[in-house]
Amino acid sequence: MHPILAKKKVVLFYAWLLPLLLLVQPPHAHASRLDKVLAAKELRVCIWSDYYGISYRNPKTRQLSGLDVEFAADFAKSLGVGLRFVDSSFPQLADNLINDRCDLAMHGVGITPQRSAILGFSQPYMRSDIFAITTKNNAVIKTWGDLDQPGRVIAVQAGTVMVEVMQANSKQAKIVVVTPPATRQSEVESGRADAFMTDFPFSRRMLDTTDWARLITPPRTFHITDYAAAFAPGDTSLQDKLNQLIQVSKKNGRLKAIASKYKLESMIIAQ
Repeated sequence: MHPILAKKKVVLFYAWLLPLLLLVQPPHAHASRLDKVLAAKELRVCIWSDYYGISYRNPKTRQLSGLDVEFAADFAKSLGVGLRFVDSSFPQLADNLINDRCDLAMHGVGITPQRSAILGFSQPYMRSDIFAITTKNNAVIKTWGDLDQPGRVIAVQAGTVMVEVMQANSKQAKIVVVTPPATRQSEVESGRADAFMTDFPFSRRMLDTTDWARLITPPRTFHITDYAAAFAPGDTSLQDKLNQLIQVSKKNGRLKAIASKYKLESMIIAQ
């Protein structure tokens, strides 16, 4: 066949095939994360619904409340879309984001090197040190210095910042990683552990809702963690939008106002 005729046939073939290829492409194949949210008219936010003051579902009313619950609603409103919360947890955090079960996670997610290696983060807007909770009748733990001692058992919840921090910093105490449905507080209340490590919001929950918990505060800064919204890696279009809202909400006092409702204003990063 003449080369020119062959070339024309190839051109005609692809001209016929191209519309079919476009038809079988998945919807929004090249759309950004922001475009997909706007097209769906819904923002899917992963939360851990047991995080007091942050993303907490009341066991009696089943209503959600907390700083990140309200700020997620602000974000959805700023985008002009609906809001759907997706139940998640810290152990499921990366899997749910990477596998597109939600558009972002907002449940007091601490920024760590391990998480930053596989996820994207918004600008941080909260920060907390680590605290310990023991029982009021525990006779061996009176101060922070009593925690890392031979024979002590310290509980940490799987998937949380406390796992990495305590495993790296405890020289003598035994660190027990508690996996759901078991909880770190049940380990302490039952006597199987001497104390558990947590952050400021969860320590408030224990003091507000139990009659047995006692707070142990570090005498000086122990390990500060910044908190932010987490995203699947790659496209930052939705992340950029949230960063804009964070900046505005810091300046106009909106973040501080939400935090004050839950007695968490000391956690807000002002600038």
